[in-house]
Amino acid sequence: MFAIVAAGGKQYKVAAGDIIDIEKIEGEAGAEVELGPVLMAGQGAEVKIGLPAVEDVKVTAKVIVQGRGPKVIAFKGRKRKDSKTKIGHRQSLTTVQIISVQ
Repeated sequence: MFAIVAAGGKQYKVAAGDIIDIEKIEGEAGAEVELGPVLMAGQGAEVKIGLPAVEDVKVTAKVIVQGRGPKVIAFKGRKRKDSKTKIGHRQSLTTVQIISVQ
């Protein structure tokens, strides 16, 4: 069974056993969390589409690690002005393993 879950402003297609990186959520390593809302769920040819969410499907995940993503550099240089700006950013991420989709 698979599900499409909205988390951190993005949508992820998940199934039991998958490991994904999502935007930071509360919970320490080893804690179980419930992801949601579930936008779509299905198994084989049978698919449930939520308007806006499927109510009777839950996605449970286990937090593996709280970490940070790769550094992204934003550089702005203005030609012939001797003006430049360099800013770095690292997004806080949570790595989770999907335990069940039911």
